[in-house]
Amino acid sequence: MKTLLCAIVFILISGFPALAGTVTKTVIYNIDDKVFEGVMIYDNTSDRIRPGVLMVPNWMGPTEQSLEKAARVAGDNYVVFMIDMYGRDIRPQDSSEAAVAAGQVRENREMMRKRVNVALAAFKEQSSEVPLDPSMISAIGFCFGGGVVLELARSGSELVGVVSFHGNLDTPDTADAKNIKAKVLVLHGADDPLVPDEQVQTFIREMRNGGVDWQLVHYGGAVHSFTDPYASMPGRAEYHPEVARRAFTAMELFFQEIFD
Repeated sequence: MKTLLCAIVFILISGFPALAGTVTKTVIYNIDDKVFEGVMIYDNTSDRIRPGVLMVPNWMGPTEQSLEKAARVAGDNYVVFMIDMYGRDIRPQDSSEAAVAAGQVRENREMMRKRVNVALAAFKEQSSEVPLDPSMISAIGFCFGGGVVLELARSGSELVGVVSFHGNLDTPDTADAKNIKAKVLVLHGADDPLVPDEQVQTFIREMRNGGVDWQLVHYGGAVHSFTDPYASMPGRAEYHPEVARRAFTAMELFFQEIFD
């Protein structure tokens, strides 16, 4: 957690917007005797009760970069909980380690769903400590995290909305879409080679057959990781600032709808 606290210092000295009253809180929770560590982030200049956003970062897990993104999302409108999908003792240092950690979770969707649902419960339990409305919680995820929040929705969890940014869309059993209670927004790079069109078309059929309230936005010219300023694999995983801006605007409009 020392690393994450250092990230807050970095954000503050780098002129990060709307962070004058930013508070971070470490939240420890356990799953099957394994310790997990997430971070709550919100603005405390007001005690106004506000909606919550559970955030699943990309396959690198909780990092300084993902904390920056969480702070941007939180602003002064939301309480964000950046969760841990690997356990406190697993913090990938490069893409090879991240691929192993994320692969182990992806290969066991039952475990994935359990971990994200326990994190959601831990988030709701914080409503007595932070200005959070536990009845108004959405989930967002990036890349690996986008796939996780879709599985959270498919598990039937009580959420008002789910947003996937350039996430994988596959699932072992598409019939689970019938369990989805949340409204779903998927923000997808139309040229993403890691989430091919066949997977997209299967997802569309899944949503239709499940009777889900869903939206899918294709962004032309965008590949995987288009919201990540640190993504630098041309043609595969690459930051696209204009598309990133459009995608976060779409998220905000979606939040205005579901949290109204």
